[in-house]
Amino acid sequence: MSEIALRFSGVAKNYGRAAVLRDVSFEVARGEFFGLVGVNGAGKTTLLKCMLDFCATDNGNIEIFGTSHRLTAARSRLAFLPERFNPPYFLTGEDFIRYVLELQATVYDRGAAERMLHALDLDLAALTLPVRAYSKGMTQKLGLAACFLARKDLYVLDEPTGGLDPKARALLKSRLRELKREACTVFFTSHALADVAEVCDRMAVMHTGGLRFAGTPAALRRQFATDDLEQAFLRCIEAVPPAN
Repeated sequence: MSEIALRFSGVAKNYGRAAVLRDVSFEVARGEFFGLVGVNGAGKTTLLKCMLDFCATDNGNIEIFGTSHRLTAARSRLAFLPERFNPPYFLTGEDFIRYVLELQATVYDRGAAERMLHALDLDLAALTLPVRAYSKGMTQKLGLAACFLARKDLYVLDEPTGGLDPKARALLKSRLRELKREACTVFFTSHALADVAEVCDRMAVMHTGGLRFAGTPAALRRQFATDDLEQAFLRCIEAVPPAN
């Protein structure tokens, strides 16, 4: 039986009277690439925050490689890149990468950093520039580089292609294919359904805090009788959810 990288069991989260997450349950196997999709406000980022213990759940359980998400040790095997990634503006790119790796007891290797920047199409001069001088795309590439240099078993990426130009998006997908060959697990949110169809083994559709679908992109298209993943997504969120 394959190891489960992530397990969400009946996860619920309320803000006051508003139910942001409602009985969310699904699993992500080790080595799987899994995409979490939904409109703005569907609950995707809240689910990530709960998983990372940035906010408390009101009900349910989350496990990371079999360990409760509430334990610090559960996060030792993952790297996380938030959607709104804002590194300290006064650090250089090299300072930031070195700092992130030191926090994880990982030795900084200038050569490895240069190769990773090249792989993501980030000019090597970025290592010596303060991040306040970075464009949005440069900042995103720096965050991705720091994540990948940490060499973790699980990568949790919130909208990882945000701010990337077409070349950088293609290079990121190449890097993800390398992670696939290394049997790493990738769990990411995205509004780009074409990326989900291309990269993911399975996906989940969230809407109004609940889980509407979990399975392969092909299964979502079949379930809603269309060859277009975007149309399948629209039909999924517009369908009347089953009564509890």
